[in-house]
Amino acid sequence: MHWFRWDGADLLLNVKIQPGASRNEFSGLHGAALRVRIHAPAVEGQANEALIVFLSRSFATSKRCITIERGTLSRTKSLRIQVPSQLPAELVLLGLTTATQ
Repeated sequence: MHWFRWDGADLLLNVKIQPGASRNEFSGLHGAALRVRIHAPAVEGQANEALIVFLSRSFATSKRCITIERGTLSRTKSLRIQVPSQLPAELVLLGLTTATQ
């Protein structure tokens, strides 16, 4: 299983978040998931909200275009990004391409 796949124009991501980090950033791969460090703590949905804000900025899309499909209460999550406007350069280096798979 790969850490991303395309579903038409939507991008599906498997992520492993690390809440309480010093800053928001992509930090490589963790098995079949993209590791994302999030500054917000894992309290009352703060990390989930910060993750959505970080991804919306990274993919140049609105927050409402990003949904957590699985893992709302877990550090391992499956997300859908509807029609991302751009692909972050650091993720292109990890193998994310614009080709549908």
